[in-house]
Amino acid sequence: MRFSFTTPQICPPANRFAALFCWLTIGLLTACGQAEKKPPTEPEAPAALTTPGPDLTALADSNVAALLTPYLQQYPADEVIIRTRHGNMRVRLYDDTPIHKANFLLLARRGVFDETVFNRVVKGFAIQGGRGENRTVRIARYRLPPEFRPQRFHKRGALGMARYDDDQNPDRRSSSTDFYFVQGEKLTPDQSRQMAGRPLTPEQVRAYASVGGVPALDGKYTVFGEVIEGLEVIDKIAAEPVDPYKWPLKDVPIKAEVAEK
Repeated sequence: MRFSFTTPQICPPANRFAALFCWLTIGLLTACGQAEKKPPTEPEAPAALTTPGPDLTALADSNVAALLTPYLQQYPADEVIIRTRHGNMRVRLYDDTPIHKANFLLLARRGVFDETVFNRVVKGFAIQGGRGENRTVRIARYRLPPEFRPQRFHKRGALGMARYDDDQNPDRRSSSTDFYFVQGEKLTPDQSRQMAGRPLTPEQVRAYASVGGVPALDGKYTVFGEVIEGLEVIDKIAAEPVDPYKWPLKDVPIKAEVAEK
């Protein structure tokens, strides 16, 4: 049975081209600024330790960087394949966002994402995954330090991490499990600059014009990878009929596989 959540209210845009990014907070399935109803207690199960790396139940805001940095050095990889009933996406993870990269690799190897679905879909904006109703892998509640990089921006196919809003999370720390892929729309240079509210590089202006994206999210959420094969899968998932909470009426399960070196 699907969880019950408060009715979502997407923050109104400044203009018709502005992205509605309130739902990318961890309260994505709740109204902006409202508290999320807690799901039913999940059954106890041992943390998955079939692959090397930190104990998922021991991770915390205070130690996540110290534990994930050596993990990435010892068990490197650059790509992850996201398998769905609409096809597969091959994702390249960025080297200059090492904490987010290491976290995504660790959770993919431990099967955490394999118990989740794409749970939030807004056509023309983004698709979000990383939540599930029957997770058996035990994992602590921890967040990741922001890794904003000027050269990493929200073009179509970008992979980012959701987070709580600034009132609850002034440091803009990322969720450990809630991720999203950008769909966005193609924008004229004036539109992209207006949405961004900041100077854009020529490369960024060209990307937003040629492939599209959501420049309003730049500098607010960590972008740590991008789809290099299977961009059309984002469009197929974004076209799914959804319920009032933007959850697809027919679940879109996720399977994540690390492309080991």
